[in-house]
Amino acid sequence: MKKNFLITTGGSGGHVIPASIFYDHLIKVANLTVSIDYRGLKYLDKNKYNFKIIDTPKLNNFYFLPINLVKILFLIFKSLSLLKKEKIEKIFSTGGYMSLPLILAARLLRLEIYLIEPNQTIGRTNKYFLSTCKKIFCYTKKINRFPGKFQNKIVEIKPLVKENIYKIKELRKENEKFTILIIGGSQGANIFDKNLKNVLVNISKKHSIRIIHQTKEDNISTLHNFYLSNNLENNIFSFDRNLSTIMMQADLCITRAGASSLAELSVLSIPFIAVPLPSARDDHQSANANFYKDKDCCWILEQSAFEEKIEEFLENILKDKRDYLKKKESLKKLNYDNSWINVNQKILININEN
Repeated sequence: MKKNFLITTGGSGGHVIPASIFYDHLIKVANLTVSIDYRGLKYLDKNKYNFKIIDTPKLNNFYFLPINLVKILFLIFKSLSLLKKEKIEKIFSTGGYMSLPLILAARLLRLEIYLIEPNQTIGRTNKYFLSTCKKIFCYTKKINRFPGKFQNKIVEIKPLVKENIYKIKELRKENEKFTILIIGGSQGANIFDKNLKNVLVNISKKHSIRIIHQTKEDNISTLHNFYLSNNLENNIFSFDRNLSTIMMQADLCITRAGASSLAELSVLSIPFIAVPLPSARDDHQSANANFYKDKDCCWILEQSAFEEKIEEFLENILKDKRDYLKKKESLKKLNYDNSWINVNQKILININEN
């Protein structure tokens, strides 16, 4: 008989995407429920995943703090009811304030708690619950700000990517035109909608390129027409839950440094220019990007220097592809033993240990 597990997530795609991938890894061995807030719901396929809404408020507004604390208390009781009703035996959390009521309820019921940390810097909520969790799944044992006394709880796994990423990896073909993909992540990237289009037009006058550009919904038509008027082949899109099918068309990516996007680019062996989001909590995007830079898999360009240096970056990459090809090879070496089956077995072995 299958056991009953719950995965708690929400907020941004950086939390929801790893949670949904973990769900896919566990679905054959357990009956699963996802708890999620309304903010994170747009990143979840509502037709595929069994979910319940636990809409946890943020606690960063001092003025509303008393009201929100009352809401948290109410949600703890709601979580207790959910965990009992679904007969949950183990709970998995991708961190964030959204998971607070569920984990507190799980502690009261003495359930096994497992944490998932997709970033290279330990999240504050995950760090708070390290003492009571059984294990924490990470992409490396060298997590920034990770307390040494809990080092034995780390289970190192390959970065979580959707199963179809491994499949489409084998279907990638060489492009006639060097294709540059621009993605801003679930938090968006306004900086990629400013002067970058002019830079790409300048580059296209010297090199044969094609552009795939993620932008806001209301900017799609304007950006598409701009590229067309400058004879630059392009594909413009907004949020796409199947971003991996777009990624596979790229030779190079300009991107934020969210853990999920970088993991997918890595498995697909697509070198990237990472532009970490400066406002990211605890500067975790810089840590994510440096994880790959230290392995010679990418370039990092700080946002403050982006508009000034991006044209030079692209020109150097396209003029002499030796560094680009070296990074592509480094990505292949990094992922030589990375497969859905290997990750799946590592997860199942560790949650089934006594």
